[in-house]
Amino acid sequence: MAMTDLLSAAEIKAAVGAFSAAESFCHKKFFEMVGLKKKSQEDIKKVFHILDKDRSGFIEEDELKFILQGFTPNGRDLSDKETKTLLAAGDKDGDGKIGIDGRWLQGGSNSVPSTEV
Repeated sequence: MAMTDLLSAAEIKAAVGAFSAAESFCHKKFFEMVGLKKKSQEDIKKVFHILDKDRSGFIEEDELKFILQGFTPNGRDLSDKETKTLLAAGDKDGDGKIGIDGRWLQGGSNSVPSTEV
């Protein structure tokens, strides 16, 4: 399954373009721009599995560095700082990886429960 099977190619292109400059990545804004906030939990899980390149059931730091490429092949690599910020936002239990639970891909943080439905 391709990311464009779940998300609009135009929204992906715009979002990746908006964060093309080094040190500009903001996960909340990016995930909102690609339309993840509007997706069902089932679709969110599908996106998660696309980003989980090694199929471990988790997204680890080495996978996060290339997260933009998970949305489009011409996405840039995140800097180490951006990668660590993104990991901190999604790592619920401090084990250095992000699980499928939580609302991280919808722009939230796995470490703070969301009350949104």
